[in-house]
Amino acid sequence: MSDIVKVLRQVVLEAVNAQKPTSVVYGTVISTAPLKVQVDQKLILERENLKLTRAVMDYEVDMTVDHSTENRAGGSGEAAFASHNHDYKGRKKFLIHNGLVVGDRVTMIRANGGQQYIIIDKEVV
Repeated sequence: MSDIVKVLRQVVLEAVNAQKPTSVVYGTVISTAPLKVQVDQKLILERENLKLTRAVMDYEVDMTVDHSTENRAGGSGEAAFASHNHDYKGRKKFLIHNGLVVGDRVTMIRANGGQQYIIIDKEVV
């Protein structure tokens, strides 16, 4: 390969790397209020540089349920407190607890340009 081709390749690689194309980055949550994620010893990301997905947030969902509660008895021995259950039906709201906590290891995508990071998931321990 000629020297000019090597030089051109190097220039192109440096230009691409200077644009900071999208890449996967890992970090650790060091604060939740305000949100801060440490990527390495020098880089700590603040809330304004972070976007969150539902995989790392508390959020509500509507679900349709159709089942009965488990049998449960009272303690007095009276007939009104005998073992019984109840139907549980309809559309209900449920809170999904996925919020970040200090110490969570997170997987992020660094957006083109390197200023914004999308936290896509957290490591399951």
